[in-house]
Amino acid sequence: MSLNERKLIKERIRQEKGNIFRQGGPRVAMLYPSPYNAGMSSLGYQWIISRLQQYGLSVERVFLPDKPEKWKGPLISYETQTPLSHFPVIGISLAYELELAGLIQCLEMSGIPALRENREDSRIILGGPLTFSNPLPAAPFVDAMLLGEAEEIVGEAFSSAFHASREEWFSTLRGLPGSYIPESDGEQLPPIAKASDEMLPARSHIISPDAELSNMMLIEGERGCHRSCTFCVMRRSTNGGMRLVTPERILSFIPEYAPRVGLVGAAISDHPKLPQILEKLVQNGKGVGVSSLRADRIARKPMIAKLLREGGYKTLTVASDAASHRLRKNISKGTLEKHLISCAEQASEHKYKLLKIYMMLGLPDENDDDINELIRFCTEISKIHPMVLGIAPFVPKKNTPMDTDSFAGIKVIEKRLKKLQKGLRVTKGRAQIRSTSVKWAWIEYMLAQGGSDMGMAVLNSVHKGGRFADWKRSLIERDRSLMSPWRRLIPITLSK
Repeated sequence: MSLNERKLIKERIRQEKGNIFRQGGPRVAMLYPSPYNAGMSSLGYQWIISRLQQYGLSVERVFLPDKPEKWKGPLISYETQTPLSHFPVIGISLAYELELAGLIQCLEMSGIPALRENREDSRIILGGPLTFSNPLPAAPFVDAMLLGEAEEIVGEAFSSAFHASREEWFSTLRGLPGSYIPESDGEQLPPIAKASDEMLPARSHIISPDAELSNMMLIEGERGCHRSCTFCVMRRSTNGGMRLVTPERILSFIPEYAPRVGLVGAAISDHPKLPQILEKLVQNGKGVGVSSLRADRIARKPMIAKLLREGGYKTLTVASDAASHRLRKNISKGTLEKHLISCAEQASEHKYKLLKIYMMLGLPDENDDDINELIRFCTEISKIHPMVLGIAPFVPKKNTPMDTDSFAGIKVIEKRLKKLQKGLRVTKGRAQIRSTSVKWAWIEYMLAQGGSDMGMAVLNSVHKGGRFADWKRSLIERDRSLMSPWRRLIPITLSK
């Protein structure tokens, strides 16, 4: 690798605060298959590193380079600049489907065969948020998976990988909840693991100015969700619903060196003591952030918006999730127009720069009337405060009630986006649209619904160049049913 690349790693290490790396003990590489800025903003990634360190393992971080196409030489760890291929045990944290391409790149850049079947006695273990839904497309590339909340099993799973035969290691894994061994378990996934409440809260220990959440310490305020939104993997039925962490326990873990604190949870704004937690953090001079805000909760507890603004927030971000009241009812989303109007009024009162509302397009049974309602409503909101619609195409996920629903189609969603953009011109820029890629949402859908064969399609896509057209051809080759006239998936194009 080049001198500049080594300098970048050393400079990032120098700027970090809270890094407790110690050499000695069995060596583990923890790989995050996205760049450093994303990995260092992942609470789960940092939390598992902490847990492994508590088991006496020497854990070093490895990331997908910022510009993989320009990287020279093998991937190396941040702590000791050791090549990834030199570690006897490798852990991987996988957040979402499209990171599979990064995983393949990381392994192959390091001289490690991507496919498990081409490696001899490897010990590569995968966990992360994707395991709550459908990790099967990752199965061809790893030796074992830990599904769900892994903090209580990760130490034994990793420690047993050292100084034991492969069969002995697998025997240990089979005794752990949430463990999945692809080569022997086929496509049959076990129930996900659940950590005891005593393990909460997960928390990060390293803060970095180069992280996506710059200089922010992350900590759980709660885990899970007590709501029942039908599109969400973390809905009420997942691992016991919502589990709260007391304000006293949260505050006891906040280090002096952290200038900003991010409260994380699937339903953090539903924490009954959130205003008190935020108030204490702001009084202590900390910048604050939260992972998700429910519009109905902000409407009922206006102190939350006030304290977030005092803690440095410039954009008030909430979710509507569907274009109309009818569709919100269909997906068991309790947000009403009056809640969003209240959020706009609070954004104006506290002088936020923007109000951002997250929205899905392409939900089942969505039609032009729903889009017209959204246009009308956004026009009304924009008169109160400038707003941005953060749009993502609806992608059905495994382990949700909407698992069997179809992707609406690229052309369908793009047509609705154009209708929405045209309808909002009357706001003269006070209502803007920022949408994620519709084409890549289709790729995400195919992986979210696929089995291990979809992993082979990802491998082929990466080898072909990684463009959308490469992915499309590879996925269709693996799933010939896409060519069936009865499937709703094919309003797609070959444009790159």
